[in-house]
Amino acid sequence: MGEPGGAAKVTISGESWTAEPVQEERLRDQELLLRELFADLDFTVYGVDRSGRGARGLPPAVGGPGADSDALSGYELLGGEVSWLEVRSGDWSSLDGPYVTVRTYQPGIERYTPLPEPEELIERERDRIYEYLGLDEGDCPGRIRTLREWITVAGEPVPVQIHEERGSGPGPAGHARTVWAGQLTVRGSVVLLCGRGVAPGDVELDGLTGTDCERYTAGRSELLRCLESGRRRRVAQAHRGQAALGGLDAHRLLVESSVERALAERAQRLSGGRVKLPRRLRVGEPVEHWSAAERQQARYASESREEARAALELMVAQLCRLAERADWLVGTEDGRAAVEESIRFTVFASEVPSLSAQRAWERLRRCGELDGEAEACWLASWEQWRGRRTGV
Repeated sequence: MGEPGGAAKVTISGESWTAEPVQEERLRDQELLLRELFADLDFTVYGVDRSGRGARGLPPAVGGPGADSDALSGYELLGGEVSWLEVRSGDWSSLDGPYVTVRTYQPGIERYTPLPEPEELIERERDRIYEYLGLDEGDCPGRIRTLREWITVAGEPVPVQIHEERGSGPGPAGHARTVWAGQLTVRGSVVLLCGRGVAPGDVELDGLTGTDCERYTAGRSELLRCLESGRRRRVAQAHRGQAALGGLDAHRLLVESSVERALAERAQRLSGGRVKLPRRLRVGEPVEHWSAAERQQARYASESREEARAALELMVAQLCRLAERADWLVGTEDGRAAVEESIRFTVFASEVPSLSAQRAWERLRRCGELDGEAEACWLASWEQWRGRRTGV
C-alpha cells in the first residue's frame, strides 16, 4: 500500500450522526456502504468471540439490543482504503459494563499514521460514558497499573500489555470503576482493545466473517436509534427547563456558559493543548441556552429571531473578550454588575452606567477586533466605569 492521502473518519458520537435526527433511509444507505466496506477488506478484522466466553462468560443479557449487543462503532479511510475498523460488544448502556471495543488496523498502517496511546483510549471510553449516560468519571485516574496479560485470539493465547486506570471524581461516577486498554499484534495487524466490567483475560477474540458483518451493521443502526431516542429525551427535558426560566435568566445562563467555554478554550490554547477542556464542554450535546435566550430577547426587545441572535452574539462576544482581558469579570461584584448591565443594554437599550463601554464595544466591532486603539478605548471605558462604582 502506498503512503495514505487524506483521511475520512466515521464514528458514532454526539458530534456526528446522533447530532441530527436518525432517518431510516440514511441508515439503510449507511448499512449498504458498510457491507461494501466489509466485502472489500483485504485484512482480518477482529471482534469479541460470542461463541466462547465472549465479554462476560454468560449468554447475552435479556432486555433488547441496547442491553448487550454488538455494533460497528467506527472506521477510517486513508487514501481510499480502510486503515482501521472498530467494533464494540457488551452492555453500552451500563456504567459497569461489561463492555469491550476492538479496533483492528490494516497491517503496516502504523508506518504512516500514529496510533492512539492506551491513555487516549481510556479517555475516549470515559467520554463515551459521559455522552451516553451523562456521568462524569473524572479526568484524573485514582490508580494506574501496568499489567502483562494473555488474550485468546482465534483459540490461541496472545500476549498483551495492559494499561489500567481506576476512576475518580465527585458524585456517583466517582466510584473506582476500572477501565483498561491494551495493544497486541495479530498476523501483522495492530489490534487495540479497551474494556470495562470484564477482565482482559476473560476476553476472547476471533476474526469477523460476512455473517458477523450483518450483526455488527444491524447493531450499529439499532444503537444509533437508541442514542437518537435518548437525545430527543434530553432536548425535551432541556426545553421544559427553559420554559420555566423567568425574566432574563436565559440571558444569564447563556453568558455564564459562554464565558466558561471561552476561558477554558483560552487556557487550552495557551498551554499548547496540555490543559484539557472540562468533559462537559468537549463531549456531548451543548445545553441549548442560545434558543431560550433568543426567545427571551425577541419577546422583550420586540425583535425578529435574526435580530435577537445578532444582539446576543454582540453581547456574548463582548463579555467573553472582557473575561479574557480583565481578571475581574468572573467572581467579583464588578463582574456581576457588568453582566447585568450588558444584559439590560442588550434587551432594553437602557442607559446603563456602563453605556460608554457598551458603545465603545459596538465601535470596536465595526472597526474590526484587531484594531488595537479601539480595543484600548473600550477597555479604558470599562476601567472608568469600575472607578465610578468604587468612587475612585
